[in-house]
Amino acid sequence: MPDPYLTPQDTMEHEIEIRRSRFLCAVGPASSEEAAREFVATRRRLYGDATHNCSAYVIGGDRLVQRADDDGEPGGTAGTPMLETLLRRGVADAVAVVTRYFGGVKLGAGGLVRAYGSSVGKTLDLTPLVEMVPARIMTVTVDHVRAGRLENDLRASPYEVREVVYGEEVGFRVAVRDRDLPGFPGWVATLTAGQAGIEPGEAVHLRGA
Repeated sequence: MPDPYLTPQDTMEHEIEIRRSRFLCAVGPASSEEAAREFVATRRRLYGDATHNCSAYVIGGDRLVQRADDDGEPGGTAGTPMLETLLRRGVADAVAVVTRYFGGVKLGAGGLVRAYGSSVGKTLDLTPLVEMVPARIMTVTVDHVRAGRLENDLRASPYEVREVVYGEEVGFRVAVRDRDLPGFPGWVATLTAGQAGIEPGEAVHLRGA
């Protein structure tokens, strides 16, 4: 079963200074790898005069996509500790970019690891995070007579209507949190006099509220 995770509600920036080097971190939401790459590209355009723009991102509740980029820092001293900080905090669907302006004093490999990891960690401390919990897409199929009432009740419920497909019957693709799955078939049956079909689909995540 997929685990819950945290994701940024919005972009947050925070700057620290270590031995005259400035580390400006931005953490933001990214629902896809394309969105994460665009976030990184935007930061690099914004701070094109920086010494380094290192990045890391985690996409998907199952953490399938994990990327780290040292952007010229010694291998494993920047992107990797940034990525490890995101993972250790249970954060996903998120991207972090740390922009460094070199201050003239070398930090050494250990110092860089601590600086980049700390930069992300301190920014996450300030970032509003939303809990995302496991859910499943359920397809509910009913005749046209019952569809109107069912749609109204679905949209007023804690369940999330993702799509409505009209054909000989009406199909509703509904995201249901795992904790609500046991009661969902009975709820639908009560509304439709037991005349609805229900098929489970792919696993997704929804806000925990």
